[in-house]
Amino acid sequence: LPTYRQAGIISPILLILLRCVQGFALGGEYGGAAIYVAEHSPPKERGWSTSWVQTSAAFGLFGALLVILVTRWLLGVHAGPEAFDAWGWRIPFAVSIGLLGISVWMRLKLSESPAFARMKADGEASKAPYAEAFGQWKNLKLVLLAFFAMMSAQGAVWYTTFFYVQTFMEKFLKVPPVTINGLMMAATAVSAIFYVLFGWLSDKVGRKPVMLGGMTLALIFYFPGFHLLERAANPALAEAKARAPVTVTADPKDCALQFDPVGKAAFVSSCDIAKSALANAGVSYANRPGLAGSAAIVQIGETRIVSQSAKGLPAKDAKAVKTTGEAAIKAALAKAGYPAKADPARMNWWGMFGVLFVFVIAATALFGPLAACLVELFPTRVRYTALSLPYHIGTGWIGGFVPFSAFAIVAATGNIYAGLWYPVVFTLISVLVTLFLLPETKDRSLDQ
Repeated sequence: LPTYRQAGIISPILLILLRCVQGFALGGEYGGAAIYVAEHSPPKERGWSTSWVQTSAAFGLFGALLVILVTRWLLGVHAGPEAFDAWGWRIPFAVSIGLLGISVWMRLKLSESPAFARMKADGEASKAPYAEAFGQWKNLKLVLLAFFAMMSAQGAVWYTTFFYVQTFMEKFLKVPPVTINGLMMAATAVSAIFYVLFGWLSDKVGRKPVMLGGMTLALIFYFPGFHLLERAANPALAEAKARAPVTVTADPKDCALQFDPVGKAAFVSSCDIAKSALANAGVSYANRPGLAGSAAIVQIGETRIVSQSAKGLPAKDAKAVKTTGEAAIKAALAKAGYPAKADPARMNWWGMFGVLFVFVIAATALFGPLAACLVELFPTRVRYTALSLPYHIGTGWIGGFVPFSAFAIVAATGNIYAGLWYPVVFTLISVLVTLFLLPETKDRSLDQ
């Protein structure tokens, strides 16, 4: 792909389009794998068998983190630490091409799943699966139930556990990326065991109580867990916030919601420049309303900074204003004792891993039995089509937007923990819908 400097806005558009194509392909992957394994499994072992499908997420993420870690290290040695962000991030994508041949070979060896093969032989297969899955209320209500009961929480909990926590540690706690990769590899390796354990447990006590337990644990632990993570990863930051609190006084109309999934939005008002600099520094701040049309004022301990606006300026000049403003804020933060980076000597490694471990338990308790529950929820005629939609809306839209939405909330509120309200809301919805509306599916026949 061309860089933004080479092709402008076309570059991120092409990247997003290619990711959408990848998503369409993946849309059939998960549903097909879950159904295929479930229909080949003994009814009493369906949760255990399909949980191995879920472990593919752990193996895939572990492999991705390993490739990224090795790539960062090699580029750091031979091309400098900036090379990965500039162009080296393409290397892991290129490496993944080698998996394509293995994937195609495996698919050529597979036949239809037993339940669908019997239905097809009897002439009972759906002629219009999309119309039947989404046009008939009896099936559509199951799609909605799967989305609100399971997939909303799955997207929120799983992506918070394995992705937003990385964003939080890097952007807000200033933990080095290599350290984050190592911690996440350890947590991901451990998670593989628990997918299978909770899948097996759901065969004994039911899908619903196991998944509900995972959702509830995440809901309870979101805020305490991230507070503990800050104390373990960067205690100097926590100490500085208590010693020299930060406030931003600005005209509310001058402050935009900094939601930027493409990474190319221009936030150029005095308020936006100030809040972006503080959010990127991992600093919580209090918001105070300023006079209409006034410039934003940042108070850091005893230091007062008037943030300048870059509105209406040429791109080069706007960048200079933002750079100057960010430098002034960084200097004031350093003077007040805010650390530029987390100190490895003061990191509580076991504390950090302990927080990740609790989130891993929550994510795997929800995700481990999920494939079996989804397969058992839908009738055979529309199972493949109906299962895939809620799964990928939950993971792609709700889960995929966790980092961007959470960062936008942080920048708007000034609280580095406020972004957690995004996964909290979706998890709470799923807890309530699962508790009161989701039926227990264990031991259901798949031939219905």
